[in-house]
Amino acid sequence: MLSLILAAGMASRLRPLTSHTPKCLLEIGGRSLLQRSMDALIANGIDEFVFVTGYLHEQIEDFVARHYGDSIRTTFINNDVYDSTNNIYSLWLARPAVEGKEVLLLDSDLLYDPAIVTRVLASPEADVLTLIRHPLGEEEMKVVVDAQGRITEISKTCQPSAAIGESLGIERMSPAYTRALYRELEPMMTTEGLQNIFYERAFERLIPQGHTFSVLDVSDLFSCELDTVEDFEKAKKDSLNLL
Repeated sequence: MLSLILAAGMASRLRPLTSHTPKCLLEIGGRSLLQRSMDALIANGIDEFVFVTGYLHEQIEDFVARHYGDSIRTTFINNDVYDSTNNIYSLWLARPAVEGKEVLLLDSDLLYDPAIVTRVLASPEADVLTLIRHPLGEEEMKVVVDAQGRITEISKTCQPSAAIGESLGIERMSPAYTRALYRELEPMMTTEGLQNIFYERAFERLIPQGHTFSVLDVSDLFSCELDTVEDFEKAKKDSLNLL
């Protein structure tokens, strides 16, 4: 299994913290968000990483080289239109490196308990999406499931009352799923002009085709969003028990 880490965005809502530093290299407790994720992944046996970078990409490449060297296999893909596209386009750019493979997809800016990675990899399900339960509003990427617990809708626009929780941003995908995903992404990117939306829209479009995720509830483990400076300051206090 390889890990695909999306790290292209500018994180303008976190300025001035991100004026000269990529969001994933912001530090909490002496380690950057990216290092925390990579250490958790490596501890769980993952040694192949694909990064899609954009904003200040040289800093991320240098960081990975300095901290991990030849101990892992790395592929860097540059999204040079990061300022006008969303994470779906970064996911699309990774196609040559990940299509048809088993992949753990992560946003690069997550702060979470490393035990979440362990739990995802231990799941008997082939395709898994992590979920956290809390009161929902308009901004969260909300998840709706059927009676069997399979996802039927994942979006920011669905009714909060219909959703069971929020997608954390960590998904395990089987080779069959990644093949189906890139078949679906191809028209979205090449003819439909959907480069500036969230990748969850592709997940939704695959559901009628028989491709969906099982939900893995990780609400009992620490995780938090870091969208604003206030979020970041709060996270530094709330995450004191993380290693």
